[in-house]
Amino acid sequence: MQVSVETTGPNERRVTVGVPEERISEAVEKRLKELARTVKIKGFRPGKVPMQVVRQRYTAEVRSEVIGDVVQTTWYEAVETESLQPIGQPSIEPAEAADGEGLRYVATFEVMPEVKANLIEGKPVEKLVAEVNEADVDAMLEKIRSQRKEWVDVDRAAAAGDQAVIDFTGSIDGAEFDGGKATEFPLEIGAGRMIPGFEEGVTGHKAGEQFDIEVTFPDDYQAKHLAGKTATFAINVHKVQEARLPELTDEFLAQFGVTEGGVEAFRKEVRSNMERELSRTLRARLREAVMEALLEANPIEVPSAMVAHEAQNLLEQMRNNLVQQGMPASSLKMDPSMFNDQAKRRVALGLLIHSVISDNGIALDPERVRAEVERFAQGYDDPQQVIDWHFSEPGRLTEFENVVLEDQVVDFLLEKAKVSEKPVSFDEIMNSTQTA
Repeated sequence: MQVSVETTGPNERRVTVGVPEERISEAVEKRLKELARTVKIKGFRPGKVPMQVVRQRYTAEVRSEVIGDVVQTTWYEAVETESLQPIGQPSIEPAEAADGEGLRYVATFEVMPEVKANLIEGKPVEKLVAEVNEADVDAMLEKIRSQRKEWVDVDRAAAAGDQAVIDFTGSIDGAEFDGGKATEFPLEIGAGRMIPGFEEGVTGHKAGEQFDIEVTFPDDYQAKHLAGKTATFAINVHKVQEARLPELTDEFLAQFGVTEGGVEAFRKEVRSNMERELSRTLRARLREAVMEALLEANPIEVPSAMVAHEAQNLLEQMRNNLVQQGMPASSLKMDPSMFNDQAKRRVALGLLIHSVISDNGIALDPERVRAEVERFAQGYDDPQQVIDWHFSEPGRLTEFENVVLEDQVVDFLLEKAKVSEKPVSFDEIMNSTQTA
């Protein structure tokens, strides 16, 4: 077998393979003999068909089958001989296989790129620093109370922070449109969930009032047939309600598992959760900054086959998430290419991280894995049970091991980088993360 390799791109190879006629003819003859033992031809008993007859009838068909098998087999032999690492299946140009002349074909495919990551020595990396203070805890307690608020009817005009229970019917140029009608709709004034001007139009009205408001849909509104158009909404106010926040009573605290220690114990628990989440978020933001610096220091071409595979994975993840949220699977028709940019970044980072690990001998630290599992388990009622479950089977640690190994890479790279600290507030870091 003759093999020649041509580099046609950063990650693309073009391999020409020549197979001698002897290999093909021997395989054809062997298969014809096997066929002769079972083939049924009128006028001959099974197993007694003369080879000459078998060859006349089946040589062309058998040769075609053999060539298909030989192409597949010799391609694997060729990439192993040439120490290539193919990604995905090759594109095979039509094989030339005239009788008596052997086989010649060309396979084009992508290979695993050879990546040697440049470390981020001297590169600027910004490290956000923050802490939880008493005012942050107070704000969180108010947020928790707000999540359990009750709406109470009031006899006054609706104001910011109130809820108005309304009927509305929307029309454009006198014609109603789909999705523009609702009955007994709870509208929270100031929540910003409706198009601009809608909540403001209801503000100042009392229960029992009926009126019209005029609003304009944003130019980038998701329903294209409504974008930029002005609509009239007929409003009927059933109720105006104001929010009543629950007091931090023993009964209220018990809903969160705090049965002893009162408000102070609750504050301590809330603060602990906030600090744990802040630590996780700050670490995630630092990891993002380091990875961005790593990408900037290593502009690499990634194989399109790997990008396509990762984009498909991202698509499946989104589909699964949406199905879990109650959306029917039949409505989730999306193109994997919408994830190409994200997939390309993930593939590039994966290759670079692998290079940093292998080139610098970074080994997984089992103590950090245990600490990561223990930190995760603190969010459960029985942390030790969660820890024991994860360590009972090695496969259950894979996700934690990946996180820890990536953290070790981040720490290694931070030692090379030029790190500057930027103080931020708890609210600033957490709100910006939620928005992102």
